[in-house]
Amino acid sequence: MFIIGNLIIALAQIMDIALTVYSFVVIAAALISWVRPDPYNPIVRFLYRVTEPVLMPIRKLLPLRLPVDISPIVLLLIIYFIQKFLILSLIELGYRIKGGSI
Repeated sequence: MFIIGNLIIALAQIMDIALTVYSFVVIAAALISWVRPDPYNPIVRFLYRVTEPVLMPIRKLLPLRLPVDISPIVLLLIIYFIQKFLILSLIELGYRIKGGSI
């Protein structure tokens, strides 16, 4: 059973790294949105393509229409929750299946 435990731990750690990288991408996109970026710049286009599909549903769910877009903050809070709840729970589950302690 230690193989399944190690697999769950490894997948959880990869998910944690991916969520951390994505949170930095969200922060970069939010910071770039404060200035007038060139819409044809490849970096701006990449940030827009990666973040907008996730931010758009959050914007639609937010009841308040504020002059400042708070959807990146909400997304960062969701990522933080996933990292602290789901990822840590998966790591603990992997260690329990493995039969060891954290």
